[in-house]
Amino acid sequence: MAGAPSRDSLLHMIKNDNNLTPPGAAVIERIAGDQLKKLPPEFLPHTQGLIIRVDELPNHETVVELELDSAFDLLGLYRGVAINNKSVHNTPTDVDMIFLYRRPILDYWCETGEDLGHLVRHVLIHEIGHHFGFSDDDMEQIENSSAEKSG
Repeated sequence: MAGAPSRDSLLHMIKNDNNLTPPGAAVIERIAGDQLKKLPPEFLPHTQGLIIRVDELPNHETVVELELDSAFDLLGLYRGVAINNKSVHNTPTDVDMIFLYRRPILDYWCETGEDLGHLVRHVLIHEIGHHFGFSDDDMEQIENSSAEKSG
């Protein structure tokens, strides 16, 4: 999003203009839902039952577990058992869930000026990649390959 306001100017506008508020969890959730529907058709059956949850920040346990310097260092997280590790012999103990962290996403959005929809899509697809059992290196390779084809 060219010409997007900086984080400081956005915060200044929010403080000084009651009509301007940052996108809430419902907006992020709606963007994620719209982006989920745009996945290639072959992925859709594997995302059935996958819960997308928007939280303000990762909880303290997650920050400690992932050894983050700050809760703002994490934009999203997949919790569950990757599809490639599932078995009909295993009883699921929890649901597959993708967490999108609103405040870190908005912080990144303000710092970079990237289109919010594109940013949410990127985080969502990255976390869905973990649902499919892809490593961060696998996803980086896929993104680089995709960028080369479109460029």
